[in-house]
Amino acid sequence: MTGDWLTRFRRVTAECLLGGFVLGVLAFVCYWLGVGVAPTGFTFLTTLVLLSLRGSFASSVILSAASVALLVFIFARPVAWDLKASVFRDIALMVAFPVTTLIVTWLVSDVRRRSAALKVSERHWKEIFEQNPTMYFLIDAEGTIRSVNAFGASQLGYEVNQLVGQPVLGLFLEADRGSVQDNLALCVETPGRSRVWEARKVRKDGAVLWVRENAKFVQWGENEPIFLVSCEDISQRKDAEEAYADLARVSRINVIGELTASLAHEVNQPITAAVANANACLRWLAADTPNLEEAREAASAIVSDGTRAAAIISRTRRLFEKGAPQREAIDVDDVVRDTVLLLAGEASRYSVSIRSWLAAGSLDVVGDRVQLQQVLTNLILNGIDAMKEVEGTREIAIRSRRTDEDQIMVSVSDTGVGLPPERAEQLFDTFFTTKPQGTGMGLSISRSIISAHGGRLWAEPNEPRGAVFRFTLPIRSPP
Repeated sequence: MTGDWLTRFRRVTAECLLGGFVLGVLAFVCYWLGVGVAPTGFTFLTTLVLLSLRGSFASSVILSAASVALLVFIFARPVAWDLKASVFRDIALMVAFPVTTLIVTWLVSDVRRRSAALKVSERHWKEIFEQNPTMYFLIDAEGTIRSVNAFGASQLGYEVNQLVGQPVLGLFLEADRGSVQDNLALCVETPGRSRVWEARKVRKDGAVLWVRENAKFVQWGENEPIFLVSCEDISQRKDAEEAYADLARVSRINVIGELTASLAHEVNQPITAAVANANACLRWLAADTPNLEEAREAASAIVSDGTRAAAIISRTRRLFEKGAPQREAIDVDDVVRDTVLLLAGEASRYSVSIRSWLAAGSLDVVGDRVQLQQVLTNLILNGIDAMKEVEGTREIAIRSRRTDEDQIMVSVSDTGVGLPPERAEQLFDTFFTTKPQGTGMGLSISRSIISAHGGRLWAEPNEPRGAVFRFTLPIRSPP
């Protein structure tokens, strides 16, 4: 702090010495030429304004005081002692001069200060634009790149001058150019409002980057519309999402592996019934007097049995499918019923009864039916697995209800071995498992699915024994 004051003092002193020398030379010239007080004052004022452009406000004030002293004691002295009308004129001039000088020097100093602050701000923003690890683009209304920061150019494998003047759509994967153009058009329709989308850009070497674009259409200057665009590289996030989706699919396949016996049991029933009805139909038709009415009923039963078998296979096959989540209005109670029906054979195999108390009503949630069925399947199979070696009652209870927070809560409880108390918090960690042949992915993926649907999944001990898993889902808002 002391060093700063000393530096400022030295600078003001130097400015005062230089200004004093200039004013002294002007005073000598004006006095030698016999110039009056008014022209001399105007000359001093002009000089002080010029000095203010280069010096500080403090030196300008000191030099203004020196100018007044020169005017009073040199140029106005011959009339200062006379009581004439000119005295009052000179007095008014002496008062107006310092006031005008101070105002002008203050205004000049303020302009200099603002200009310096603007330059500093411009330099800082330029550094941010050039060095910030975000890709920034300025694009004109025709879609031509006007400017790009060095980081943005390097991320795409170019130099800055190689991108300036090029069409921005050329940087995107051809399949994404249409959607990018549509989003830019929407930005034009809502000027000043940001619009965010995801797309793929192609590097100079041909590699593809996933980017998250944030664009705004504004007026640059008086009549120059331009797009301000920032881009974030989200390739790693996209890769992670794809990998996690593959893990989720592997988890579903593992679940299906455990469901094989249950599936065989469920499909075998309608197939057996269809065969029996087909034989009955043949008998009615082979009689001496064919009974067409009974044959028709048997044929109808065959169709019903075939439809039931197809539905079972269809529900199971959807768990194998790889694709983007399908968001739709879902009745959670229906999902529970379908899942219980699918797992009835597996439960019967281990003498486990599944009981349901469904009180969510017809309230819908928005989500992917297959993913929610996967969560319920995981929880029910975990409950069955926890009761395989347990003596006594083996029961899974599934309950649904509406909460006070406009959510649907579903609980799946069992009477198995219960939660490991010392490791209960690790149940939802990836690759953590208490099963000898477990992958440690089921509960982790189930929690991720519920979180993606805006809900929460957690576990608690069940009384008198076992565990209970609960999850919530937000109720869909009415249209």
